[in-house]
Amino acid sequence: MKFNMHKNFKNIDRVVFGRGCYRQLAEILMPVRELHNRYVVFIVDHYFKTHPLPIPSNSEDLVYYIDVDPHEPTTEQVDALRDRILNLKGLPSGVVGMGGGSIMDIAKALSLMLTNEGSSVQYQGLNLVKKPGVYHLGIPTISGTGAEVSMTAVLTGPEKKLGLKCDWTVFNQVLLDPDLIDSVPKDWWFYTGMDTYIHCIESRFGQKNNAFSLAYGNQALELCRQVYLESGCGPTPENNERLMVASLMGGLSLTYSEVGVCHALSYGISKIKGIRHCIANCIIFQHLEDYYPLGVSEFKTMCRLHAMDLPQGISAEWTEEEIAQMAEVSYELPFMWQHALGDNFREHATKDHIKSLFRRL
Repeated sequence: MKFNMHKNFKNIDRVVFGRGCYRQLAEILMPVRELHNRYVVFIVDHYFKTHPLPIPSNSEDLVYYIDVDPHEPTTEQVDALRDRILNLKGLPSGVVGMGGGSIMDIAKALSLMLTNEGSSVQYQGLNLVKKPGVYHLGIPTISGTGAEVSMTAVLTGPEKKLGLKCDWTVFNQVLLDPDLIDSVPKDWWFYTGMDTYIHCIESRFGQKNNAFSLAYGNQALELCRQVYLESGCGPTPENNERLMVASLMGGLSLTYSEVGVCHALSYGISKIKGIRHCIANCIIFQHLEDYYPLGVSEFKTMCRLHAMDLPQGISAEWTEEEIAQMAEVSYELPFMWQHALGDNFREHATKDHIKSLFRRL
């Protein structure tokens, strides 16, 4: 008899949704503060340093504004932040992440590393984390990545880009306030929203999909079409509410299924060339008609509708060594390839074939 054939996954403990619900943050944090009688760490996107968002911090709390534009989150960055915090004030009551997917991944990883010894490098993978982290709360200020609901904190390390993936990674609380995403620039509104769209397509068209993942994924896909494709599409307040829900539901679809070819390739580009995840997904997905024909066709229609001119021919600037390095990173993600191509995925997803996919770009 086989055991553990089906995922017994952890979901977010609590979710609050609605315009203006950010104002409830202080109230939500109060029991956490009282339980441990310690300070709170706020990890905030640097955008809010010049566009102030009232943070309900007190004199004991630590607030870090982090610029994620230069690179995606790294193991070195999280380890250094953990050491600085513990040396300065000891263990906090909790961590709050306020920003996009990168900020939320930093917050999730930090919450784990505050209670686990050594480098985060040793915890990159599935169920390698030894102890639960401190309380952590996520507040997305841009929607699409699904980081607010996923059980993964994706970090780039010296050897690989891979998540700290376990039940303890999942946020204890998520606060979804559509007011916080109304000011997102249109290009990023598109890129991150397409991350949700691609999540749904990859989750749906693979061997690990099931009624549970499809229920979330199909609804998220319908919301994406309302936001980006159908009459009335565009970054309106109503559509931003839909997008915020689609991001969460798309992430839940992945939790019980898996991503596929696009994400496997995206990890390679982001690791070697430093291209941000959501942009990398869009650059790649437009060239994957042979894997996701209907999804790519619809994606290209959405690009035209929103006047998104994606980079073309970028592989001509890469060396063969760089392409080989990207292929190596992507090759080492067997769970993605297996989902997309089946149990015999190694017959198709050879390193040479993966290199040929990168040369399409």
